[in-house]
Amino acid sequence: MKKSVRVALIGARGRMGQTIVDLAKSDSKISITAQCDLGDAIEPAMKNCDVAIDFSNAGAIDEVCSAAAKNRKALVIGTTGHLPEQRQLIEKTAQSLPVVFASNFSVGVNALFALTRRAAEILGEDFAPQITETHHTKKKDAPSGTAKTLGEILKQAGKSDVSIQSVREGDVVGDHTVIFLGTEERLEFTHRAGSREIFARGALRAAEWVVGKPAGLYSMQDVLGL
Repeated sequence: MKKSVRVALIGARGRMGQTIVDLAKSDSKISITAQCDLGDAIEPAMKNCDVAIDFSNAGAIDEVCSAAAKNRKALVIGTTGHLPEQRQLIEKTAQSLPVVFASNFSVGVNALFALTRRAAEILGEDFAPQITETHHTKKKDAPSGTAKTLGEILKQAGKSDVSIQSVREGDVVGDHTVIFLGTEERLEFTHRAGSREIFARGALRAAEWVVGKPAGLYSMQDVLGL
């Protein structure tokens, strides 16, 4: 019988962390061996795991990367809002460790990424893209990491100056829409998250996948084979 993947969870007392803990209880393939949160030392939590999942805050990334590198552990990073220099640190860490870094771990959202890329290629210059996103009032970063990823995809497809509208209201888990405006026609792709479980399931799937992979920076697209 295959051994369960041992996970150190960083940001365990946050909304996503609590959801991951709850899901892992009924997943025989996952074992949460350590949990830490704000004020806890991260390195001791990594000593007895196969992979660390980080859903803490962007400011913790230095300690997360340092502890992972010292203990030679794979990383799954779901925290968003990193500064450019923090993203560079993640990229540097991925030169020696396997790291899955994603703005969104939902399977549906990653399908949205793929569809957005393909639509931009098909529609070309005749359609102007826009992005709208809505989240709960406690979400700190705006635009969301997912919206930024959609913007990067459109930029890679040759679209420039893509507007992103961010709304913070109620307890919305996360809604994202990509709109392509043409002459007398309009194409929309929308993903609405019903609960945080979709992100937690994806993060656990990424944790299982990344263990044993060569050093490198991977996305959820890699995990899903998209």
